[in-house]
Amino acid sequence: MTNATFTPSAATSADPQLTPIADHAEQLRLAEAGVAALAATRNDRWYPKFHIASNGGWINDPNGLCRYDGRWHVFYQLHPYGTQWGPMHWGHVSSPDMLHWRREPIAFAPSLEQERHGVFSGSAVIGDDGRPWIYYTGHRWANGKDNTGGDWQVQMLARPDDDDMTTFTKQGMIIDCPTDEIDHHFRDPKVWKTGDTWYMTFGVSSKEHRGQMWLYTSDDMTHWSFERVLFEHPDPDVFMLECPDFFPIRDAAGDEKWVIGFSAMGAKPSGFMNRNVNNAGYMIGAWRPGEAFEPETEFRLWDEGHNFYAPQSFHADGRQIMVGWMSPFVAPIPMEEDGWCGNLTLPREITMDADGDLVTAPVAEMRGLRAGTIGLGPLDLGVNECATVVEDDGGAVEIEMSIDLARTDAERAGLHVHMTGDGHYTAVVYDAQIGGVIIDRQNVANGDRGYRVAPLSEGELASGTLDLRVFVDRGCVEVYVNGGKHAMSSYSFPSEGPRAIGLVSESGAAHLNDLTMHTLASIGLD
Repeated sequence: MTNATFTPSAATSADPQLTPIADHAEQLRLAEAGVAALAATRNDRWYPKFHIASNGGWINDPNGLCRYDGRWHVFYQLHPYGTQWGPMHWGHVSSPDMLHWRREPIAFAPSLEQERHGVFSGSAVIGDDGRPWIYYTGHRWANGKDNTGGDWQVQMLARPDDDDMTTFTKQGMIIDCPTDEIDHHFRDPKVWKTGDTWYMTFGVSSKEHRGQMWLYTSDDMTHWSFERVLFEHPDPDVFMLECPDFFPIRDAAGDEKWVIGFSAMGAKPSGFMNRNVNNAGYMIGAWRPGEAFEPETEFRLWDEGHNFYAPQSFHADGRQIMVGWMSPFVAPIPMEEDGWCGNLTLPREITMDADGDLVTAPVAEMRGLRAGTIGLGPLDLGVNECATVVEDDGGAVEIEMSIDLARTDAERAGLHVHMTGDGHYTAVVYDAQIGGVIIDRQNVANGDRGYRVAPLSEGELASGTLDLRVFVDRGCVEVYVNGGKHAMSSYSFPSEGPRAIGLVSESGAAHLNDLTMHTLASIGLD
């Protein structure tokens, strides 16, 4: 494992540096007006009913996830003046129960010199004083105007002014960028406490263009000192590790493992791996304070769908909870035309199973969204049969189904969702030839196409049963396989008109042990 051979004297400020360039309250007012203008023209044809999205404008990474004073808080990267990526702000929603969400005022806008061109991603932590501390990256273009000269990025601190976290005071820059030791990228702080020490890691592209995570320590949460390179990605093609995560987890024997997560930029596709433009995943391993992280597994994807990136997790109520961004990686991106662009995934709880593998399943609270349930019981599908089970999904459905693999000889068996009268649909099926679950958009009505595969293990195939839990929103689908051993998130933009759901068997018959449909309520943001 590579360790730094330098002590970046410029990387730690003696005191936070605060250099205003604009009135923050006025910048927030303008941003709220920008979102409102886009929301006034918003087309809701694909706008989610139960996924978090901005009322208008572009969003990306989830930020600042935390639970404080009885409420769950989700912040997110926001461009309030357009539906494509632009100068980043922080949007904000909160909830008492992770089911009913309300919009909060925009939290941050660029107003300091160190964040002139964007308030980039970061995390929240409940500090030694029992109140939230918000860490984020301040972004400037090195040439003062665009990305042709690279990035100039530093770590920043802010504190809430009230327990509702509706206004914040920026404390300024706490870690400067050692520009001679990096290749521009220096961002996305994740903070935690082990023992009596606070730790911060963030993603770095080294001067040798290697993706790394650096580690800093602090006794007071304000003054930070460089300790070491926590991790360097072994693939030389990976030049940056965005949105890093790092947390402990217990295995079945009660022993502590550490999970290192990151969104790797530069990895090349190989088989079913790394098919997206950039790919978010993790390794499981060991870490002790004062040492580098030692991986014990290969890199694994958090999510095997088309549109998952930049997840962030946090620990609350004894659970490790993760939210990701459904990234519209590839054009065409039709929701850009609708006054909004992008949504987050469902909150997922991360656990470790008896095999030592991570499982990500929707948090238990999601069952509280069920507004109605229909049990369709065991079902048989004949050869090449397609049976409509929902004439119009209403834009919000959860499907639980169990496929009897031993009694199924179809080459493909599963669901067609977002079926419209013009013959378009998205397939969510088990493919026996591949031995995996597939989201196939070859017949989708709008947007990018292609398919993604979650390959099943030998043990899963040998079990004889495949369990799927499928969430269908107006413009996206999330699939959880075998209780969360696999997760898949993909956009699916249907045509106009009623959107049906059908059961399908191709080139053979299929048997379902069980099929249950749940209509879902809105989370209150649509």
